Amino acid sequence: MTSDGLRLSPFRGLRYAPEKVSGLAAVTSPPYDVVVRPDGLHHLETADPYNIVRLILPQAGDEAGRCGKAAGTLRRWRGDGVLAPDPEPALYVYEQRRGDLLQRGLIGALRLSPPEEGVVLPHEGVIAEVVEDRAALMRATAANLEPLLLSYRGGGTLTGAAAVIERATRGTPLLSTTTEDGFSHRLWAVTDPAELAETDADLSRRRALIADGHHRWATYLRLRAEHLTDSAGDAGDADDSPWARGLVLLVDTDRYPLRVQAIHRVLPRLPLKDALHAVEAQGAFRVRTVRSPLPQALETLERTPGNAFLLTDGGGLCHLLDHPSPRLLDRTLDAHRPESWRRLDATVLHSVLLDAVWRVPDHPEEISYIHDAGSAAGKAAQLGGTAVLMRPVPEEVVRELAEQGITMPRKSTSFGPKPATGLVLRSLGDDSR
Repeated sequence: MTSDGLRLSPFRGLRYAPEKVSGLAAVTSPPYDVVVRPDGLHHLETADPYNIVRLILPQAGDEAGRCGKAAGTLRRWRGDGVLAPDPEPALYVYEQRRGDLLQRGLIGALRLSPPEEGVVLPHEGVIAEVVEDRAALMRATAANLEPLLLSYRGGGTLTGAAAVIERATRGTPLLSTTTEDGFSHRLWAVTDPAELAETDADLSRRRALIADGHHRWATYLRLRAEHLTDSAGDAGDADDSPWARGLVLLVDTDRYPLRVQAIHRVLPRLPLKDALHAVEAQGAFRVRTVRSPLPQALETLERTPGNAFLLTDGGGLCHLLDHPSPRLLDRTLDAHRPESWRRLDATVLHSVLLDAVWRVPDHPEEISYIHDAGSAAGKAAQLGGTAVLMRPVPEEVVRELAEQGITMPRKSTSFGPKPATGLVLRSLGDDSR
């Protein structure tokens, strides 16, 4: 690992002008991959004509049309003063609160370190088509439209970045709003050179785990490489390029532990009866019907030892799969991987069920990834497919594998709370710093 750790730079945040929109809550959105389409997309589009979803999920017939639409929308909003850059570069202290849950972190432009440096640790694989989609959008808009969520261990002491964050929250926030999910959001700017230096001295000794945003991180690295190639061999100028940094939210999980939740799968082209028949015909798992409502069925899943899944088509009944065939596990799981990787539910789902039993390829048209169990069940009912409901993976397991350089199957975890999209954007143009 390099001795040069996390390098978080201030930038001129691009933010909504409150007087131009109906309300900050009405223009925000969950991250692009959490929006349940088409219902959630329509809900956000109609909340306010300037909702950020029109930039992160533009609607058109093809990729060029979508990207062109987003770029045109961003230019128009900036020209009309709907989005405007802050007067000076800053790091932004960001707070989310709901009930007893409190999360605080720093939003800034993070130096994009190559993977071999081990400064930013991924823990999941990515889907090439999604990375290309995000890269095309970012090229067209020349903007980081939403921050990644990264976690780091600050040691638990109120020094360095932690002290800067706490001092900032005693002042008047730049913005304050409450979104419909019940979370309140506040944002403060840190511009004092001494506090920026204190933050840098602390974070430059740390490394981080990607909690949410693997596809956007892969996109950042791809576009950085493109701009390095275009820099005519001047590495200094390339590293100074705005494309050499990416928008992130850094959270010290020693002070503010993240919640880890499951991400569920919907298989739109696999009817439930066919899924169950294939499992039973091959003796892959024990199958039991769970007649409880979905919340209680999920509790049953949580209590089940070993690898287990719930299958449903949204019709009211769930089917619990457990006790996988040991012979099938031995035949399908990579024997060279650590036992902690082989025991993951996501590993068994992808290697055993999806690949060997159901033969469902891992392509976007074959598998949808949905964060909410009820939404996944509803999507399965709508499409006549099967929802596979999962359990979360403990953060320590995620970090242990990441530190060994071992990636989990894609979309294995959902860390949160995730930052709201639309509170602060980062331009990659001349006004980025």
